[in-house]
Amino acid sequence: MKTPNSSIFRSYAIFFIVSIVLSSCSDNVTRNNPSFQGLKDNVMWRAADSEATVENGALTISGIDAYETLTLRLNSKNEGTYILGVNNGRKATFVDDVNDVPLTFATGINEGDGQVVVTDYDEINMTVTGTFRFNAVNVGDNPLGGAELNFQEGVFYKVPVVIVP
Repeated sequence: MKTPNSSIFRSYAIFFIVSIVLSSCSDNVTRNNPSFQGLKDNVMWRAADSEATVENGALTISGIDAYETLTLRLNSKNEGTYILGVNNGRKATFVDDVNDVPLTFATGINEGDGQVVVTDYDEINMTVTGTFRFNAVNVGDNPLGGAELNFQEGVFYKVPVVIVP
């Protein structure tokens, strides 16, 4: 037999469960700040830790994972689009330290291509945000890796910036 109290109890139970699920989703967003990630050869790659430094006006954004380091070097901290594969002042480097043998991919003068877009350089909160994509070549033709590495849909979000005197 159905009583009026059981339907009210059921309504409160459903509301309580939905509230818990929705509140747990907002916690995930908080933990993703800062973030440095992208699709590395079509597989999601995410840095466990990231930071940016500014030295002599140049910006370097670095992210590390267990054995991998992704570095984006730009000749300026200003917001804008930076084309890779043109010079060494704007460069992407990815190093995978496999069994203590570094496998390095990089862009450089007429090597690789891509771009980094700095969409927000926040001088008050000292963070940097933007996007990136690039194709980098295997430096030294290390046989442990392919000839080229591709990053696409890359994002760095509110990465903390440290000024180096």
